[in-house]
Amino acid sequence: MEQYRPALPVSALAEDKKVAFYKKTYTYLAFSVLLFVVVEYLFLQVDFIVDIGMSMIQGWTWLIVLGGFMFVTNYAERMAMRSKDKTMHHAALFLYVIAEAFIFVPLIFIATQVGAMEGTNVLTQAAIVTLALFTGLSAVVLMTKKDFSFLRSILTIGSFIALGLIVAGTFFGGFQLGLWFSVGMVALAAGSILYQTSNMVHKYEEEQYVAASLGLFASLMLLFWYIISIFLSE
Repeated sequence: MEQYRPALPVSALAEDKKVAFYKKTYTYLAFSVLLFVVVEYLFLQVDFIVDIGMSMIQGWTWLIVLGGFMFVTNYAERMAMRSKDKTMHHAALFLYVIAEAFIFVPLIFIATQVGAMEGTNVLTQAAIVTLALFTGLSAVVLMTKKDFSFLRSILTIGSFIALGLIVAGTFFGGFQLGLWFSVGMVALAAGSILYQTSNMVHKYEEEQYVAASLGLFASLMLLFWYIISIFLSE
């Protein structure tokens, strides 16, 4: 009778298998970003969707959207992590990318309008800064092999604080979150990138590259959102 062998984390694999895992993960991440761009472009061509997106950021409706988005995020991540079915993994990633594209509609629309009025390309500038930060933070983890799992509790607390501030800003019109909130959220997103990249190295198994790419994509989009917000507040 064959003895059961628990699945090994990526860090315990042979070097060639590590490289193959990283290649698959970042390939899926790249395709996710490409799909996000395509879907976002299509969403912005439909006035009805843009109108819905702009109405989402008015008052308490935004809290409902955030709640739904958090539900979709958790559901997609659990679907990818717990299931061994590759079809389920792909479905989770696809679901998450579509949800992200929809959430981004009002922000991208505002950024394009501001860019057109000021003669600048806010989205391109934000994308370059986001990519540079993401690459640098990922390189730190991959080169040092440091385990950043200790950031989990910090990120959880930071997320609850951020959500509390958003709730306060929504219900108290005079309470504006402003530039420094976006700066703080960029720091939180940076910590999330370190954490997710560390998970990719130390926690995920060889066949969980789609789940790993989902975690990285979520952190990348969080960073992109608040980098855009900083450019818009200048």
